[in-house]
Amino acid sequence: MLEKAGLDEVWYMVSPENPLKHGSTDLAPEQMRLRMVEAALKNERRLRASDYEFRLPKPSYTWNTLRHLRMDYPEHTFVLIIGGDNWVHFHRWAHYVEILRDYEVAVYPRRDDSRDTSVPIPIEEEIEKGNIEVKGIMHIEVPLLDVSSTMVRQRIRCGEDITSLIPETVVAEVEKYSLYR
Repeated sequence: MLEKAGLDEVWYMVSPENPLKHGSTDLAPEQMRLRMVEAALKNERRLRASDYEFRLPKPSYTWNTLRHLRMDYPEHTFVLIIGGDNWVHFHRWAHYVEILRDYEVAVYPRRDDSRDTSVPIPIEEEIEKGNIEVKGIMHIEVPLLDVSSTMVRQRIRCGEDITSLIPETVVAEVEKYSLYR
């Protein structure tokens, strides 16, 4: 994503409360999730874990995070990276029109076998009709890494091996704190 989208670095925003997962008991505490992201990115100089959203009002709406980032880091240009599974439902996000107008969006391919590919993605229909102003959308062509956090948590609950899915440093954190069991 760094190379294909022409980015200097990627900030992984650990969300204390995703509005789409509000009330979920499936997630580890925010500080623990931050530690796992930090562990995963430990040796990656252009990738960094961020607790920025911990200081913002909850729930964590992306449009609010982006607005605050722009105010706090005016020298930076922010690009929102989302998975293709989120792109399909982007029209349900709070202030999605403003996000598309004010920020570039890079879409990472994700397998979404549940989606009927003959049915157009609603947001793309609106953009094509000219109903939404768009700063820029990049559908990034990179190899598909068919791993999701939901899949990892489910495998842990079932007692299955996860060592091929996530960095060993994160596996150690999961085992140390008996997460997702």
